[in-house]
Amino acid sequence: MDRITLTGVTAVGHHGVFDFERREGQPFVVDAVLYLDFARAAESDDVRDTAHYGEVAQRITEWISGEPLNLIEALAVRIADCLLSEFRLQAVDVTVHKPQAPIEVPFGDVAVTVHRARNDGHRANGDQANGERPAQGEAA
Repeated sequence: MDRITLTGVTAVGHHGVFDFERREGQPFVVDAVLYLDFARAAESDDVRDTAHYGEVAQRITEWISGEPLNLIEALAVRIADCLLSEFRLQAVDVTVHKPQAPIEVPFGDVAVTVHRARNDGHRANGDQANGERPAQGEAA
């Protein structure tokens, strides 16, 4: 499977279990590996036939800076599910880093990674039940 790797998408979020984390916020960094077939995009040479990584990065920053969650695990799952539903992906790996986590000992980083794939029970893009809009680059 072909892949696009997007690393270091950074925004300030208010995620965490402590009141000061939710109040003050802190940087979160997300890496995403997008798995898809490049055949259609290679033939057309059209960004609509791939996962537009600028749009992917924008959606990731919206999740980071959006509604506060207690756990970075929850944030990683929400980002992965969002990317699978909105882009022409077969699978995605999402890593959420919390470099300023409130840990009492010296550390370099803390991160969680999730993997989600279409065969994990997620609807494929283009499944338009319940009025869903078509996936990026697809006709209605």
